[in-house]
Amino acid sequence: MTERFPDEAVRVEEQEDGALWHVFLDAPKANILDATMVGSLRAVFRLAAEAPDLKAVCLEGSGSHFSFGASVEEHRPDKVADMLSSFHGLFRDMSASAVFVLAALRGQCLGGGLELAAFAHRVICAPDTKLGQPEIRLGVIAPAASVILPQRMGRPGAEDLCISGRVIGADEARSAGLVDEIAEDPTGAAFAYVRANLLPHSAASLRRAVRAVRLSFDRRLHDDLEAIERLYLDDLCACGDAVEGIQAFLEKRRPVWKNA
Repeated sequence: MTERFPDEAVRVEEQEDGALWHVFLDAPKANILDATMVGSLRAVFRLAAEAPDLKAVCLEGSGSHFSFGASVEEHRPDKVADMLSSFHGLFRDMSASAVFVLAALRGQCLGGGLELAAFAHRVICAPDTKLGQPEIRLGVIAPAASVILPQRMGRPGAEDLCISGRVIGADEARSAGLVDEIAEDPTGAAFAYVRANLLPHSAASLRRAVRAVRLSFDRRLHDDLEAIERLYLDDLCACGDAVEGIQAFLEKRRPVWKNA
C-alpha cells in the first residue's frame, strides 16, 4: 500500500505486511516542515496509533536531504504561534502513538528536521549527513530541540548545538550520541534493524515497552515544551532581534543585531 497525505507532502509505503511503515517527507529538495508537511505527519502518527499490527515507522526524506527544517516564513510574528502549536503537537502525537520510530538520514538534517529525527528511537545516517540547530543564527531558539537533545545526547552536547548553531558531520554526531549508527545505506540499515530486533516481537508488547522506557521523558516533554513555547512567544518574540533575524533571512541579507 502506498498512501499520500494532503498536497502529497508525505508518502507512506507499507513494508513487511504492514508491520513497518516507510514514511517519506516528500517535498524535495528541502523537505521543509511547513504547515502542510507537519499536518500530514500528524495524520500519519494518529493513524499509527490505531494500527494494531504496526511495529515500526521509518522516517526518510525524499531526494538528497532529510530536511532543511521548519518553514522560516512561518516564523513571522503573525504565524509563529500557530506554527509552534502544530509542530509541537506532532511530537505529542508521535509520543501518543507509542510506535517505535527510526530516522534514516542523508544530506542536510537541520533545525526542525533534526528535532524530528532526534525524537526517533533510533537514528541512522549516511556518512555525508550534516546535522545542526541553526536557529540562533536567525535570532530565535529551538524549543523542541531544547527538550529532545539533552535527552538524546546529554546536556553539554545539546547546549553546544542549540546555543552555537554550528553544524556537525556524521562522525561527530555519532560520537556525541546524536546518531546511533552510520551506514552507506541508512534505509537498508534501518530496515535490517527492524527485521532483526522488532519483527519477532508482539506489536502490542512493543507499544507497552515504548511507553515504559519513555515515561519520564514524555512527562518532561509535555511540561518543558509548553514552558519553552511560552518563553518563545511571550519573551523572545518581544525582542527586535528575533524579528530582524527572520526578516533578514527572508530578504537574503545579513542581520543587523541591536542586542535587544
